[in-house]
Amino acid sequence: MIRLKAFVMAGTILAAGCATGQMQAPPEGSAGGVTTAQAETIRYEWDLTHLFPNDAAWETAFADVQKRIEALPRHKGTLGTDAATLLAVYRDMSGTMKAAYRVYLYASLKRDEDQRVAESQARFGRVQAMLAAMGESMSWTSPELLAVGADRIEAFIKAEPGLAPFNTMLRDVTRMAPHTLDAQGEALLAGAQLALGQPQQIYSLYANASIPWPTVKLSDGTEVKLDQAGYSRWRQAPNREDRKLVFDTFWGAWKQYENGMGATLNAQVQSAVFGAKARKYDGVLEASMFANNLPPEIYTQLVDQVNAGLPTFHRYLKLRGKMLGIEQLRYYDIYPPIIEANTGVFDLKRSEEITFAALAPFGEEYLGMLRTGLGGDWMHSHPQEGKQSGAYVNGAAYDVHPYVLLNHNDDYESLSTFAHEWGHAIHTMLANKAQPFEKANYSTFTAEMASIISEILLQEHMIANAKTKEEKLFYLGTSLELARGSFFRQTMFGEFELAIHRAAEKGEPLTGPVLTQIYGDLLKRYHGHDEGVLKIDDVYAQEWAFIPHFYMGFYVYQYATSISGATWFAEQFMAGDTKVRDNFLNVLKAGGSDHPHQILLTQAGLDMTKPDAYQAVVRRMNSIMDRMEALLAE
Repeated sequence: MIRLKAFVMAGTILAAGCATGQMQAPPEGSAGGVTTAQAETIRYEWDLTHLFPNDAAWETAFADVQKRIEALPRHKGTLGTDAATLLAVYRDMSGTMKAAYRVYLYASLKRDEDQRVAESQARFGRVQAMLAAMGESMSWTSPELLAVGADRIEAFIKAEPGLAPFNTMLRDVTRMAPHTLDAQGEALLAGAQLALGQPQQIYSLYANASIPWPTVKLSDGTEVKLDQAGYSRWRQAPNREDRKLVFDTFWGAWKQYENGMGATLNAQVQSAVFGAKARKYDGVLEASMFANNLPPEIYTQLVDQVNAGLPTFHRYLKLRGKMLGIEQLRYYDIYPPIIEANTGVFDLKRSEEITFAALAPFGEEYLGMLRTGLGGDWMHSHPQEGKQSGAYVNGAAYDVHPYVLLNHNDDYESLSTFAHEWGHAIHTMLANKAQPFEKANYSTFTAEMASIISEILLQEHMIANAKTKEEKLFYLGTSLELARGSFFRQTMFGEFELAIHRAAEKGEPLTGPVLTQIYGDLLKRYHGHDEGVLKIDDVYAQEWAFIPHFYMGFYVYQYATSISGATWFAEQFMAGDTKVRDNFLNVLKAGGSDHPHQILLTQAGLDMTKPDAYQAVVRRMNSIMDRMEALLAE
C-alpha cells in the first residue's frame, strides 16, 4: 500500500507506507516478467489520463506546483496572528500538497510501468526533488507553531470551525515538540531527505533493472530465467530437485552482490540512525513508533507472542513435511502447495468474480465501491519486462481514485494478492468519502488490516466451496501460508530490522557478511533449524538482500500486527457477530482522523498492546491444522 502522508509533521514529509511501489501480500518479492500463459490472457492497463491527459499537461502542473512551493515561505511569521490567518495558511499548504501528490502519482506510475525507460526515471527523479523541496518550504511551520504555544493554537481551533480538518495535525505539533528542531534545523533536515532516500532507489534499480539474472534448465528440459518473477514462480516447482536448483541459483546470484547490497542497506540504516539522533529519539524504532503515537508495548508484545507461538509454526512445518512426504524439510520446501488440487486457472475475470463473492459479507456499500473500482481503468494487471515488482495500491491522488499495480500470474496466489490489494483500494475509497483530504490518509498500522481480512474471507470462501477433499486441503494449506508469511515471517523481518539498527546505533559495522550472519541466525531460530524441524543452507541467508521492505523504516512488523488485528476481527465476524463488521468498517472510514491505535480502541475495542490481539492468529492456525488432520484421517 502506498499513500503519502497528507501533511507535514515536524517539518518533514513522512511516508505512511512507502514511496516506491514495492508492496505485496505478503512481501515475498514477487516481480515482473512475462510467461507464455499470460501472453494469452486478458490484460488490464491503468488509464493515467484520469490524472493528466498527457505528459505536456503534467509538465504544466509540475511547473505550477513548483511555483506554489516556492511561494509558501511567504507565510513565515503569520501563524500566530489570528485563527483566520492560520486557516488561510494551512489551506494554502494543504492545496499545494494535494496538487503535488497528484503530480507525484503520475510520475511514479509512469516509472513503474517500465523502469528501464530513462525518461520515466528522470521524471520520477524530478518529482522526488519537488517533494523534498516542498518539505523544506514547510519546515518552518512546526517551530513557529511551538513558539505560538499550545494554548493559543487550541483557542484558534475552538474559534474557527474551518480549522477542524487540521486539528489533529495541529495538536500533533505539540506532541512532537521534544523532537522538533528550530527553523534552521528543520530546514536542514528537510533538505537532506532526497540524499538520505537514495539507498531505496539504488536497491530498486538493482533488483528490477540491473542484475543479470541467470537461466537454468529444469528436470523436464524447460529453460527458465530466474529473475524475481521466475524465482517466485519456480520456487513452487513440484520437483524437489528443481526447487533446490532454483534456490541455489537465485540466492547464489544475490550472493555475488553481498558486499554491494550490504553497503546499500547500511547506508539506509545509517540514514535512519542519523534522523533519529537529530530528533533526539532513543533509537530508530522509537522514532518510527512515535510518529504514529504507537505504544512501544505493541512491538514488544508482538515479538513475545510470536516467539511464544513458534511451537505452532513448527507444528505446521512438520505437517507440511508429512504431507509432502519429506523426512527432512529444507528451506526450498516452504513454497510448493502441500497437496495437489485441480483448482483451475485464476485469470483476472475469475479473480474478480471470486473476490466479489468472498467479500459479500462486508455489505452493499463496500461491494458498490468494489464494483466501481473493477469497472474503471485503475489496474495494471500483468508482468512485463522492466515493470515494478510486487503489487501495490497508490491512493495519493485524493480527488481521483486509487491505482492498483499487480503482477498477476493467473494462479491462486495471484487471486489472493488481487483480493489483498483491492482491500487497500476500498479502504482508500471509504476513507476519502468519509474524511477531508487532511484526515483521509491512514497509517500502515491499519492499512494492512483492510487487505489481510480480505484474504481471510477469501480463504474461508474457497474452503467452503471446495469440491473435493484435496481442494479443501489445498485452501486450508494456503491459510496456513498466510499466517506463516504475514505473522511469523514479518516478525522475523522486524527482529532483523531491530537488530541491525541497534547494532548501527552502537557503532558496530554492518557489512554484507555481517548482515548475512544476523539474518541467518534468525532464519534458523524461527524455522527450528537446531531442533531438526527445517534445515537452512547457509547460502539462503542471503535473502535479506532481496527484501525491499528493509528500505522502508520498520514497515514490515506492521504486516504481523495487521494479520493479528484482521484475524481478531475475522474470528468474531465469522462467529456471527455482525456488529464487529460495522466496527471494522468504521475503522476504515476513520482514515487518519486520529492515531491508529486510538482508532482501533475507540471504534472497535481492539487493544494491540494486549496478548489476545496476537493469540488469535495462533488459535486460527491450530484450528486449521485440526481441520486438516481430521480430513487426512478420513
